[in-house]
Amino acid sequence: MQHQGVHYDTGTIFRGPGYAISTRRAELDMSVVRRELEIIRDDLHANAVRVVGSDVGRITAVAEIALGLGLEVWFSPAFFEYTPEETTSRMVAAAESAAPLSTAHPGRIVFVAGSELTLFMQGLVAGKSVTERLQRLKGDPSLLGKGKLDEYLADLIPRLRAVFGGPLTYASLVFEQVDWGPFDYVGVDHYREARTKDRYVEMLQPFLSTGKPVIVTEFGMRTYRGAESSGTLGFGVTDTTRLWLHTRPVIGRFFRLRLKGTFQRDEAMQARKLAETLDELERSGVAGALLSTFVTPGAHTDGDPRYDLDMDSMSLVKSLPDGRHGMVYPDMPWEPKEAFAAVAHHFAAR
Repeated sequence: MQHQGVHYDTGTIFRGPGYAISTRRAELDMSVVRRELEIIRDDLHANAVRVVGSDVGRITAVAEIALGLGLEVWFSPAFFEYTPEETTSRMVAAAESAAPLSTAHPGRIVFVAGSELTLFMQGLVAGKSVTERLQRLKGDPSLLGKGKLDEYLADLIPRLRAVFGGPLTYASLVFEQVDWGPFDYVGVDHYREARTKDRYVEMLQPFLSTGKPVIVTEFGMRTYRGAESSGTLGFGVTDTTRLWLHTRPVIGRFFRLRLKGTFQRDEAMQARKLAETLDELERSGVAGALLSTFVTPGAHTDGDPRYDLDMDSMSLVKSLPDGRHGMVYPDMPWEPKEAFAAVAHHFAAR
């Protein structure tokens, strides 16, 4: 694979029913960002980062640092629960912000024109939340064949091309039906777990048959025993009611975040499954893979498994509570997990 990297979340805001109105990264210290990107390049041996977030200014600032360090950037604005018109307006503004970086670093910044929009944008499938839309699709899969996503993308892409001269992709769900003609890369978010592991590579064949380079734009594994077969890879096991209450003014401090159930930490499983997935992707013939994710600052580990939010994280490092710093990287507020070493070994062998 030519493009091997990780997601770097600059702060993603989840809006609307079914989400806690919060950000994954409330603060963004640019000195920490630079150091983490150096570690991604030098110690994880990645050559690419998918810079994700809802604040275009943040994405642009992080992308500029990454490009300066020699990393390839997949510029990925994340806008949840907006209308198509508002989503387009925000996407075009993001592309305008990315354009000077593309001019300064030709071919080294790819604009990701949305992600899983069938579920996360209003109007393609009826429903007030991602959960309602997913249930509607399960009840009537023919809704995917209505062409609404292609209509939307066909309108969006010329507007992006008018302001951004670099390559474009879209991060699709594996079941979304996309006309890849207007794009430079085929992008697919493709997780490997119990239900898909025996046909994981086979499921990529329709994308590979386009003749365009295929990037697995998102995959990963959580850190609790059984995550590989739980079927909740996309939604997680944090108590979302408490998460929502925790974000409320005044009362939020009374609701400590916790997991919804009893789970056992299993870093070895996470590392093993990520290594297996990377081996499968190498065998498949895809051009690249972008793993979710490097760090989730708000998901602190804890000695009490009820509150070990890192178990619900796909990150390669575990964030430490109470302002603590790690031992491997004393200047960082996290420790590498076993998955860090497994991914670094694979990336270094490229």
